[in-house]
Order: sequence, then structure tokens, then C-alpha cells
Amino acid sequence: MPHTASRYLAEGPRVGIRHFTYEDGAEFIARARESKDLHQPWLFPPATDAAYAGYAGRLIEDRSKAGFLVCEKGAGERDGAIAGFININNIVEGGFQCGALGYGVFAHAAGRGLMREAMGLVVDYAFGPMRLHRLEINAQPGNAASIALARGAGFRLEGFSPNMIYIDGAWRDHERWAITAEMRSTG
Repeated sequence: MPHTASRYLAEGPRVGIRHFTYEDGAEFIARARESKDLHQPWLFPPATDAAYAGYAGRLIEDRSKAGFLVCEKGAGERDGAIAGFININNIVEGGFQCGALGYGVFAHAAGRGLMREAMGLVVDYAFGPMRLHRLEINAQPGNAASIALARGAGFRLEGFSPNMIYIDGAWRDHERWAITAEMRSTG
């Protein structure tokens, strides 16, 4: 079901971002299933009703997480369609004011620049209404699309962590990328 612009937390020319809802399950699951070949071995979004309910529930109810659906804007059946997602995980308040981003685009929207536009919206929202100071992205070195998105959004490479995150049955190396509110305001 299309969502009107008034439901978006922020919007650009081609996408709007909004929070996850439980009602988004059927569309999210269908998109995840269609995108399996694109996502694996990097990403494993929920592809069943039960998995989505748990995933969305954590993003909706846990204050240390914030989930954003990336929705297409425009005329016709694509208006409001879910193109991808960007989540801020491990939000730490107090002296840190930071969070770690995780994201994925769905196959029908890949390569169209929608995630780059959405990443800018999420970063602005994180540094604005959420009052965060720093965002981090941990990307596997072979995931060229994820690294290009981080670089394109103004994140800087800060380091390399061997065997950092357990994904798809093994501990995987990751590059660490970050951006601060000051970098965004001067960049």
C-alpha cells in the first residue's frame, strides 16, 4: 500500500524514509526473497513472517536501534514501494552519541542511486532529530557496493578489523568507516 509523503520522516526527490511497521512484513519478505542472490553472502534479511516479526519488533521497540525503510516516490504502482532499508544499530547515548549502520537494497531498486539518496536522508536525520554525533559502517572488504555507498555518503575509512563479525558461518574481516556531525556540516 503506498504511503503518502506526510508519513515520511525525511524525503528527497526520489525516496522517502520512514520507520518499520509490522504491517510491512509481506512486502519486505517478498522483496527479500526476490533479492537473495543480490544479498548473499553479505546480508541475510528476514524472509519469513516469524523472522520479520522478530526483526521489525527489535527495530520498533529497542531504543538502541532505529530502522528506516527506503520507499520510492513517484507516480504509479512504485509510489511507496519499499526499495531497501537502513538501520542504525548499537546506539550508544551519553558521551558517545553514536550508532552503527546496516543496510540493504532490494533487487528491483539496485543500481538506481536510491540508496545513496536515502543514506543522505538517514545521516541527516541521525545528526538532526536523533542528536547523534557519529555513525559507523562495518563492511566486508569484498563488498564493493557497500563500500561505494559508505564512501559516496562521505564516510572515511578508519581501519581494518580481522574476524570482526560472524556472518554466514564464519568470522569475517571488515573495514571500518565513519562519519561525524562535523564532517557532514563541513563536507
